[in-house]
Amino acid sequence: MVKNVKEKVSIAEEIDNVEKRLSVCRKSLEGMEFRLRKEELLEDKRLSLEEEKSLLLERISKYEHQLRCLRGENRRNMLLSVAILTLFVLLYSFWINS
Repeated sequence: MVKNVKEKVSIAEEIDNVEKRLSVCRKSLEGMEFRLRKEELLEDKRLSLEEEKSLLLERISKYEHQLRCLRGENRRNMLLSVAILTLFVLLYSFWINS
């Protein structure tokens, strides 16, 4: 029996995964742009590569947006952790001094 359970992944791991996918897309884009500039291609092959390039650019844009959102969420979580730690330190110092 196969379960469709999403694994619990930390935000840092998600950021790493998105950065890896983004890196792969950018390398593919570089290779594609090189081929479009340097190689003599038939018109249908050139159009096919141009379409692939536009899809790749959309995917890169999506990954960059996802990365910005994840980093923002990571910052919020860090600030919340610092605020909670500060609250505990303040409560502990009041408890020790009373």
